[in-house]
Amino acid sequence: MSDTTLKKISQVLGISISTVSRALKDHPDISAATKKKVLELADTLEYEPNATAVNLRTKKTKLFGLMVPSVTNMFYDSFISAIEEESRKTGYSLLILQSNDNPEAEVENLKLCRQNRVSGLFACYSFETNNLAAFDKVKAADIPLIFFDKVPDQTDYNKICLADKEAAVMAAEALQKKNKKNILAIFGSRQLSITKRRLESFTASFDKKKNAALHIEHAHSTSLAEDITLQYFQKLDKPDAVFCMSDEILMGAMKSLMRLGISIPGDTGVIALSDGSIPKLYYPEIAFVETSGYNLGKLAFKRMSECLNGDKEIHEDLVPSRLVEGGSL
Repeated sequence: MSDTTLKKISQVLGISISTVSRALKDHPDISAATKKKVLELADTLEYEPNATAVNLRTKKTKLFGLMVPSVTNMFYDSFISAIEEESRKTGYSLLILQSNDNPEAEVENLKLCRQNRVSGLFACYSFETNNLAAFDKVKAADIPLIFFDKVPDQTDYNKICLADKEAAVMAAEALQKKNKKNILAIFGSRQLSITKRRLESFTASFDKKKNAALHIEHAHSTSLAEDITLQYFQKLDKPDAVFCMSDEILMGAMKSLMRLGISIPGDTGVIALSDGSIPKLYYPEIAFVETSGYNLGKLAFKRMSECLNGDKEIHEDLVPSRLVEGGSL
């Protein structure tokens, strides 16, 4: 744990502190027999190297930064779980930060990552962010940066995304298969690239058919999705289906549908793009196109490992989607 423990090992074994230190670092000048004795005694004494001293010496940490809008979001919880699993396997720790979709908090979080000399940063940026200068400072500090989920449009960043276009098309085709004609489609914030990709592909799928009325709305929160759904289902001409772009939107829409006593799928059908946990909380279970935060995390960590191993190319990698049929259509 400290020089005190190193001194104790050297006294017990009758060797110098420098020999103990080199043995613990597997230095080639130290014999295998001496290394074995030092390691066994260090284990008995529960010796732990001083991480701060190691970091100062090597100018590297075994710490990743991970920034999300909210740690309470189940999608990001799944992502964090995947990153934590992979980090632990490779001897890294995680500095988990949340921005609460506040650009100012985001800037402070990025500064904290630089100050702590993180080995790499996984970042999902705020829907209100319109300036990436703070992220560029991370890159300038030679810290590998992987954007995930909500990613910038610019092409000079590593990005790990869900197959947003594919997922939106799957949902549109599922609605068409059930012959839905009057559809309320609630998407996320207009300015986000993830929303733009999903919206474009979803509407294009219906444009080919020209036999359905689409009511496109945008909600950046669960409460707003709840209000929009309430508004549409208080009309005489109620939608015969609701499409929800995310779990947050799904929760808001379902709250209003349940409040109004709307039968699912009798009165209206529901389908969402989802990580998979929220749809299973309802009966009947909500049909969804899987957008897995866990799989996204696994792919993001793989890309980070490649960056740490010297890969300087810029990648945009996608996690494929699949349709999970519930009883809501």
